[in-house]
Amino acid sequence: MTRPVPLLLAALALAIPLSLLAGQVWLNPLAPQAPNALTILAQLRAPRAALALIIGAGLGGAGAAMQGYLRNPLADPGLFGVAPTAAFGAVLSLALGLGTLLPLASLLGAALAMTALALIAGNASGPNSTTLFALAGLMLASLSGALTSLVISLAPNPFALSEIVTWLMGSLESRSWHDAALAAPPTALGLILLARAAPALDALTLGEETARSLGVDPTRLLWLMVLGTGLVVGAGVAAAGIIGFVGLVVPHLLRPYTDQRPSSLILPSALGGALLLLLADCLCRLLPLAGGELRIGIALSLIGAPFFLRLLLKLRSELA
Repeated sequence: MTRPVPLLLAALALAIPLSLLAGQVWLNPLAPQAPNALTILAQLRAPRAALALIIGAGLGGAGAAMQGYLRNPLADPGLFGVAPTAAFGAVLSLALGLGTLLPLASLLGAALAMTALALIAGNASGPNSTTLFALAGLMLASLSGALTSLVISLAPNPFALSEIVTWLMGSLESRSWHDAALAAPPTALGLILLARAAPALDALTLGEETARSLGVDPTRLLWLMVLGTGLVVGAGVAAAGIIGFVGLVVPHLLRPYTDQRPSSLILPSALGGALLLLLADCLCRLLPLAGGELRIGIALSLIGAPFFLRLLLKLRSELA
């Protein structure tokens, strides 16, 4: 089968210039520009495109690694309580007037979620291990959602409430180079950790006992997944709020074009996630809405939820 990496790189080479030129004000590189065209390009669209690439790559790669670890094509960091817990950390910092600590709070929230998942279900084995992991994630998501609602109800002023709502919806609007620089290091480190886990994930596809006989250390693998996914998701939430379904949709679409091994899916999924988020951001900018542009977190949820339902129905038919 044709490997998708060259095609994805070519698609990104086309999508990046499009993201820089597209918007309510189109920039035409072949015609004289308005005096503020360079400002729009350098200070608004370029950092926004960079952030979309960073967050999309992180979520796509983390989704592929998570699916390999759980051996479940329905796995996604956002479905197991990581993103809601990271968002709760960010929301709490905003409510307390500690916006400068938002990145740290978000990363700590994501790390707390993954650590809790590891402690609750990380040592489970057998056919029920995935179910236990999913139920633990559902518990964390519900608890984080309840705590977030509590913080919203106790918001000290309308400005803090507005900031909280913005993070919860997920948005790349008005992002700067500072936000891109904030998200890049933890995302890169998270992807490096997940890449180091790739050989062990390949061995895990043969079964837990076989993986152990091949020298895989389950505890080391678990914490590589914990730290890698926590860094990626926490960085994304800190910079742009909750953006879901990228880690679910992209690996599922690209898996048929690889050799099915997790190690061969992480890089294509990272590139595919970057491409998906970049194109979705372009679409959000171009859709005319009276109250401003469509939030990218909402747009991807509208796409991802039906996709997830389709996967569930497909699995049901296979089990029938």
